[in-house]
Amino acid sequence: MGYTGGTQADPAYHRLGDHTETLQVDFDPDRISYAELLDVFWSSHRPTSRAWSRQYMAVVFCHDETQAELARAGRDRLAAQLGRTIVTEIRPAGRFYRAEDYHQKYYLRQSEELMREFRRLFPDPTAFTDSTLAARVNGYVGGNGGLARLHEEIEALGMQPPQRDRLASLLEQLGP
Repeated sequence: MGYTGGTQADPAYHRLGDHTETLQVDFDPDRISYAELLDVFWSSHRPTSRAWSRQYMAVVFCHDETQAELARAGRDRLAAQLGRTIVTEIRPAGRFYRAEDYHQKYYLRQSEELMREFRRLFPDPTAFTDSTLAARVNGYVGGNGGLARLHEEIEALGMQPPQRDRLASLLEQLGP
């Protein structure tokens, strides 16, 4: 979680200036392509609805012309499918500023029991924020992935048995 797209030096949540809240995705192109990531993005928001503020606007920030071309192609395909104008913007990526610690891994932070384990695993807040494990668990706790997927990969998450059981319990409460 962080901020980009504006001119304000060192933005923060209460001093955002003209930046947009965003996230930066680090990915392995041998496992998922940029085009596949864009497919997830286009299906995960309302691309025909304008945001009520720049802070929360939907935008794809591209790091090069190849990414921009793929983003435009996805936008155009979606517009043709929907028969509507897509208002999500496509812009060049600027400097990414990391958001404050309390904005990181929001869903995971709602479980004190799981956070105790993560503080033990990652005493440094930056290591916690950058952790793939924390990102995966945050996604599951946030309702993404589902129980079947969790059971497929829970052993590989590297959590202690009580924390694995707690995570599975939280997801069972959320439903299928």
